[in-house]
Amino acid sequence: MTNPSLPQPLHTQNPLDRFSNRAQDYAKYRPSYPSEAIDLIVQGLGEPSRLVVADVGAGTGISARLMADRGATVWAIEPNAAMRAAAAPHALVVFRDGTAEQTGLPNQSVDLVLCCQSFHWFNKPVALAEFHRILKPHGRVALMWNDRNLDDPFTQQYSTIVGKVADRQIFDQADRKSGAALEQSRWFTNFRAHTPLHTHRLTWEELIGLVRSSSYVPKSGELYEQLRIALQELYQRWADADRVQLSYRVNLYLADRHPIL
Repeated sequence: MTNPSLPQPLHTQNPLDRFSNRAQDYAKYRPSYPSEAIDLIVQGLGEPSRLVVADVGAGTGISARLMADRGATVWAIEPNAAMRAAAAPHALVVFRDGTAEQTGLPNQSVDLVLCCQSFHWFNKPVALAEFHRILKPHGRVALMWNDRNLDDPFTQQYSTIVGKVADRQIFDQADRKSGAALEQSRWFTNFRAHTPLHTHRLTWEELIGLVRSSSYVPKSGELYEQLRIALQELYQRWADADRVQLSYRVNLYLADRHPIL
């Protein structure tokens, strides 16, 4: 029997629809990823213009466009219609309705599977088997998250405020930004990890918009008002030239398709 007091697996927490009313904020206010991380993802895969990439759980296309800017052809797999609709167009990005567990892509059709801020929402063993199916024999998986760098004082205080109103079923997941499932998967080998740093400078409008894009915080009501007031006070204490700066440590995990299986 499931213990309701313990956090339930995130793939059971309505991942397909929970961002429907947050898509616009997600598209406008979520941070991007540093060039260093993209360099690591494509390193050794050959000329980027010849790569076919499946960006799985592509959201509003932030990472898909970064890959396309390098010249890659990108299939952006995203099951949420609102997120797809909010995505800015790119000539080399094609959005498809699909899930990590059933991408709808042909066997051995992509050079790279990329999952940014998304892998924690998947049924991980099923998704990794699907990634193995669609990857070419020498293909690669890249899992990437922007993780708040709590060594930075402002970022730590911001995280504490958000944590006070967060949905603990989501916020307390110990492996929410972990590559353990990929490292332990029989489908993949040569696992490695990288943690580049980068920053995100925001106005007050951008800061509160970033908060609203998170599915584990309320968008209205008493708790939202408490959150807004606390963040406004924090912003006023730290703002420099009408901006504050969040610090991120990128959790980037890479592994290669197993050559025998």
